[in-house]
Amino acid sequence: MINGILWAVGAGIMLGLYALPEKYIKGYKYENTWFLFFFLALIVMPLVSSFLLIDNFCDVLASLPSNVLYLMVLTSFLWGMGVQLWSKAIDYIGVSLGFSIFIGSVILVGSILPFIVDGLPSENALWYIIIGLIIILIGVVSNGRAGILRKESSEHKDSMEQLSSGKTLRGIFIALIGGLLATGFSLANAVGNAPITEAVVTQGNPEWMSAIAIMFIIYLSGALYAIPYFVIKLCKNKTWGLFKNEYCLSNFWMAFVMVFLNYTASASFAYAAFSLGSAGNTVGYAIYNTVSVLLAVIGGLLTKEWADAPKKAKGLLYFALVAMLLGVVLIAMGNAVNVK
Repeated sequence: MINGILWAVGAGIMLGLYALPEKYIKGYKYENTWFLFFFLALIVMPLVSSFLLIDNFCDVLASLPSNVLYLMVLTSFLWGMGVQLWSKAIDYIGVSLGFSIFIGSVILVGSILPFIVDGLPSENALWYIIIGLIIILIGVVSNGRAGILRKESSEHKDSMEQLSSGKTLRGIFIALIGGLLATGFSLANAVGNAPITEAVVTQGNPEWMSAIAIMFIIYLSGALYAIPYFVIKLCKNKTWGLFKNEYCLSNFWMAFVMVFLNYTASASFAYAAFSLGSAGNTVGYAIYNTVSVLLAVIGGLLTKEWADAPKKAKGLLYFALVAMLLGVVLIAMGNAVNVK
């Protein structure tokens, strides 16, 4: 169990860090940066890692039940839509509120959906998990509110005027829908975990490689939405030529670091869910996403983004940090009770 929790925490840390290199990409528009990222992350990385590392990978895919494959493709396609909608929401309402609404809905729904596939844990474990999820959500909401207060303080804007504007309401709606769709990742992993692990082991591969096979299906299915979206944006804005700017080589390596962290985070989560047992998809998913939020909060503190924030905003931020940590501990305890 400890091993699985450590993998989930490690996955969350990598997820929280993966977008940092984007700040060092120069001369690209939004669509250039994210097309390069999604192309490498959703197509190149899964293809190379799966066929390079997994023996008889084609036989692994061929042995999967068609209903499992179809459901994984559908839910992963929805995940691709959700991630794209989240990036749109950020443009409307900013990182703090957009991130909190998106991750809040992802944690709540994405942690509950696996119960449909895996069944409910023991009653004692279920109470730990539910209370932990509620506390995490309180922390995520507090983090979002702290971000709004900080922004309002720096821009001297009236809070009610901001929240009642059409743009803000539209952004909140997009973030909520995006978060709900993005939970397809959790469901796809829950559906595919057992049959894919069996198929991978049958072909003589170690169990941990099932995480790579799961990511192959999820990422390529997500690409069915994300890649055409960015191709259309690049054509519409006529920004293909920006790929050949003077920073193209360094931009490629920055994007590659983003891809490596993102892909490794997802594969590590899949392995964590497997290692944590019957409630692993729920427990692992909650820890994975919560740690990524925690890292974003800590990163903001270390880079002094909150240095000039009002006391109320800082108080809410510290409360959010403690709440999310407590929630993760309770969920981990719930998994321990369930395993016994």
